[in-house]
Amino acid sequence: MATTSQGTTRPTNSRSTTRKSTARKTGTRRSATSRRPTRATTTSTQPKTPIEQVGQIAERAVLVPVGASLLVRDNLVSTVRGLVTKYRTRAGFERELKRYERRGASARNRFERQVRRTRTRFERQMRQRRSLVERTVRQNRRRFEREVRSVRKDLERQSSQVGARAQKLVSDAQGLIGQ
Repeated sequence: MATTSQGTTRPTNSRSTTRKSTARKTGTRRSATSRRPTRATTTSTQPKTPIEQVGQIAERAVLVPVGASLLVRDNLVSTVRGLVTKYRTRAGFERELKRYERRGASARNRFERQVRRTRTRFERQMRQRRSLVERTVRQNRRRFEREVRSVRKDLERQSSQVGARAQKLVSDAQGLIGQ
């Protein structure tokens, strides 16, 4: 049986699958892309009857966990073999310990550098903010002192004018009373 492009099966004909060529071959050959694809002569992998379908499902239900457990076993065995080869001798064990120690030390140093960078950045930001606040306070104090001086001068000028007017009024009043 052969499968057609529509998915149906048809009986194979021995003449259609094997061709004999008695004609003389020419010098030019067709390229691989221009050749027609050969039709598959295998049967479909799908079971035909419901009983075969049930059998295939049951077989898959058994084979999938078995295959998964075999993969897990293979991974575990390779991991254990790797550990055994690393830690087989005292020198190998010490070499691995030194490797872990170096890795830990480099991680610690990286963390300390990051902490120092963060601390430096924080301190720089605090200095910038402090200097900005101090500058703003100085500017506000100068402005306030300038305003106070200006108001004091105005009050002194106005008080001296008020005092002069009051003396004039008193002298005018005494002049009017004394007449």
